[in-house]
Amino acid sequence: MTTLIKATDLMKVYTMGDSQVRALDGVSVEIGSGEFVAIMGASGSGKSTLMNVLGCLDRPTAGSYALASHEVSRLNRKMLASVRNKLIGFVFQSFNLLPRTTAVDNVSLPLLYAGVYGREAERRAVAALETVGLGKRLDHKPSELSGGQQQRVAIARALITEPRLILADEPTGNLDSRTTLEIMALFQSLGARGITIVFVTHEPEIAQFASRLIVMRDGKVIADKKQTPAVADPDADAHAAAPLKLVASAGGAA
Repeated sequence: MTTLIKATDLMKVYTMGDSQVRALDGVSVEIGSGEFVAIMGASGSGKSTLMNVLGCLDRPTAGSYALASHEVSRLNRKMLASVRNKLIGFVFQSFNLLPRTTAVDNVSLPLLYAGVYGREAERRAVAALETVGLGKRLDHKPSELSGGQQQRVAIARALITEPRLILADEPTGNLDSRTTLEIMALFQSLGARGITIVFVTHEPEIAQFASRLIVMRDGKVIADKKQTPAVADPDADAHAAAPLKLVASAGGAA
């Protein structure tokens, strides 16, 4: 497996008055191409800070970070933006869709920064929406879509630049149980296609869908283990009493 992410001794220190807070305290982690990784931890554990560094949204105070074999921890903001646009797709809990804009136009937005316009941008946006099962919702605005459909639009937007890495921050936090399973099933299918998926969650039930679990506390990685992922199957038991229906997988994600 080719290494996509290699972070070594990452430190992120914030100064608050007379004190310093170590949001990351010597974090080292390697993630291979095609891995499906959950980062879990309580509020303040450092998981979101780590996500920001891995996503080139922030730079570490110390340590090194190589993405696709390129050292990116010391790049300036303009160069970090270029890396983000070429290699990384983002999915957020709050969807972050433009409210008065159609699904196609929301999805095609990242292509503007890549210099892709017109029919080509529309063609790629339609293809991305079809990938996430929204081929019949192309001209719908966010207010005309369910929460799950809005998150699918957000995932299609993350896919539009054909990234090698998708970073998702609490992607199911605003969704009901069934829709959560639908979104996790979509992530599992993307992972099966070779896209590296890294998502942040504080819920063990959601982390079970990943094939690897990294647990953080006080800015440190306290556990990093492979696991047999549960299969996200929204139709496994529509009347299950549990909030999420987990189906054990014998051979990995579907």
